[in-house]
Parts: sequence; C-alpha cells; structure tokens
Amino acid sequence: MTNKEIIALLNKDLEDEHGAIVQYLSHAYAIGEGEMSCEIEAIARDEMRHLDWLAEAIVDLGGTPSLTRGTMKMTGKTVPVWMGNNVKLEEGAIAAYTEHIRLIGNRKIKRLLKRILSDEKSHHGDFVHFVDKAKKEKMKDSRGNASDNVTKVLDWGIAHEYTVILQYLFHSYMAKDDHFKEEMQDQAINEMQHLGWLAEKMIDKGGSPIIEHTKVDMAMKKPAMLKADIAIEKKVAAEYDRAAKEIGDGKVKKLLKRIRDNELYHIEVFNDLSKGK
Repeated sequence: MTNKEIIALLNKDLEDEHGAIVQYLSHAYAIGEGEMSCEIEAIARDEMRHLDWLAEAIVDLGGTPSLTRGTMKMTGKTVPVWMGNNVKLEEGAIAAYTEHIRLIGNRKIKRLLKRILSDEKSHHGDFVHFVDKAKKEKMKDSRGNASDNVTKVLDWGIAHEYTVILQYLFHSYMAKDDHFKEEMQDQAINEMQHLGWLAEKMIDKGGSPIIEHTKVDMAMKKPAMLKADIAIEKKVAAEYDRAAKEIGDGKVKKLLKRIRDNELYHIEVFNDLSKGK
C-alpha cells in the first residue's frame, strides 16, 4: 500500500474521530451536570488524542489532515437512544480500525491504529453501560428552546470557538518548528475550554448548544497562518467586548469578559510568534 493510500485511510479515520468528538460533546452538554456527562466528556478527550495522533501520522507521511467532519448519529430524542447511537458509532469505528490494520503494512501506523482500537473497544463498553444507566436514572434532555439576545451571543461564541479550535489545530499540524506547534496547540486547548464554558452557559440559560463552525483558514505557511490568526482574534475580542457591554446578565457578562481577556492574550502570543519570539 502506498503512502497516498494510507493517508486516505487515515484521513477517513480522522474525520470519524472528529464526528465522534462533536457527537459526544453534544450529548454531554445536553445531559447537563453529572457523573455520566463527565465520563462522556472524558471519552471525547480520548477521541481528541486520537485525532491528534492521526493528524501527525498523516503529516509524517506527506499528507494534509482533513477538517471534514465524518460519521455522526445524532438522531433520537431521549438519552438512552443517544447512548445507543454512541454504541453504534463505536461499533463502526471498531470495524473500520480493524479493517485498516489488516490493510496497512506500515508497522508504525499499524501499531498506532491498534492503540486507538483498544480505546474504541473500551468506549463501546462504556456506552453499552450508559444505555442502561440512562434508563435506570430516567435521564432527560436538559436543553431548552430559549432564543433571545443572550442565547444568540452564546451561539455565536460557540461557532467561533469551534472554528478557531480547528484552525489552530490545523496550523499546529502543518507547523515546521516545535515551538510554534506547541503554542498553537496551547491556544487550541484554551479555545476548547471556552467552547465548554459557553455550551454549559447555554444550557443554564435554557438554550440548546449547536456545534457548527464557520470558514476555517487553512494557510500552509507560518506568516499567513499568523496573519489569519491575529485577524480573527482581534475581530472576536472586539465582539466579546461589545456583547459584554450590552448584556445585562451579570454571570454571562463576566464569562464574556473572561473569554475576551483570553483572546487578547492570544493576540499577544501570536504577535510574538510573528516576530520570531
């Protein structure tokens, strides 16, 4: 099997990890605070590690990581059905990784996929357990239908955070030097925190978090990457500042100001990186 063929298989795996992350986080936020939602978020973090490993393997082979979102099973109106969908998603992942391990001869890639497959088998067992747990505890959807200025701002924030998570991760994968790669990954992690805070606040305010992104910059050269990253941070820092001034809800205002300050910090980091610091 050629590197090009391996890259195609790994990108399919990466896309499905991406889809799983969004599906599991959506379920965790919709369930609300509690032990099971925390466990589901932990599984999503495992999938994030898988995504990172796969992206790095793709770049090592001379490829470009895909940002397309893969297989998702988001149907159903009850928590047990959602958990059943997650079981099916893991079954699909197990089948795909098993087949790719069989097809790929590259020893290093085969070893990586076997490592990921072990996690997916564990996740499958977790979700089978969560189906029963959700039924026994009569878990319900915590989302509401609120649609006001506050939820609109939160919805905008979620879309922005998801977009820059993808953008900063992509830039980190394509980075040529380790310092730049590490800094981009750090900022992406911070944006992941923001997404979680905003989604949880959306639930608190009776809304329904929707994890969708806008256009992601996929520049391949460091100067172009940083130009795009600085531009988007300046734009959103100003937007968070404007929203914080207009919203009367004290807790939401405090959250928006906190995120604004984080975004201003990112601008300083990116400016230093653009100067070679």
